[in-house]
Amino acid sequence: MIDLLKQATGETVLMVGISTLAGVLLGLPLGILLFTTDKHGLFHNAWINMISGFLVNAIRSIPYIILVVSIIPLTRLLTGTSIGTAAASVPLSIASIMLYCRMVEDALRQLPVGLIEAAQSMGATRLQIITKVLIPEALPQLISGLTLVIISLIGFSAMAGAVGGGGLGDVGIRYGYQRYNLTVIGEVVVILIVMVQIIQIIGNFLVKKLRK
Repeated sequence: MIDLLKQATGETVLMVGISTLAGVLLGLPLGILLFTTDKHGLFHNAWINMISGFLVNAIRSIPYIILVVSIIPLTRLLTGTSIGTAAASVPLSIASIMLYCRMVEDALRQLPVGLIEAAQSMGATRLQIITKVLIPEALPQLISGLTLVIISLIGFSAMAGAVGGGGLGDVGIRYGYQRYNLTVIGEVVVILIVMVQIIQIIGNFLVKKLRK
């Protein structure tokens, strides 16, 4: 059982790592798009903002377990299977992107409007304002938001075990719940709690460091 838990923990870390990377690479630019195309934004475009915002809200409103089942054709297309760690990473990545893009948008909205006006008065281009003003100033909030996203992904990865996603959730269901073994369930819960605590401690440390 120890070896099984080690393997399941590694699978969970892999799933969360892949989906976190997808959230940063795609969720960050999508959040910037939502912010900059909004009213008074650097690239104001009502249609783009409305359509992208609607799609994000629509996907975010789908319960995760239903999202996993509903995109099985896409998962099979991308990974060749609908079960296992690789397959579970697809819906996890989509959830990560949708969650983090809103975190990014909210972080940018909290910045003083004067920052953009000051950068514009100094002749900065819109791309320079985004890369050299908005992102650096919002970095503590972006890290804080990413910490919350990762913690949510850990919970989602456990839920993915219910549909053959592998990881700790799969072990908890197959060897704990289905066999009425409360010890296994307790061990899975403890590992998940430790993972969440580690992520939160690292996130808090980075946020404090950046704010200084």
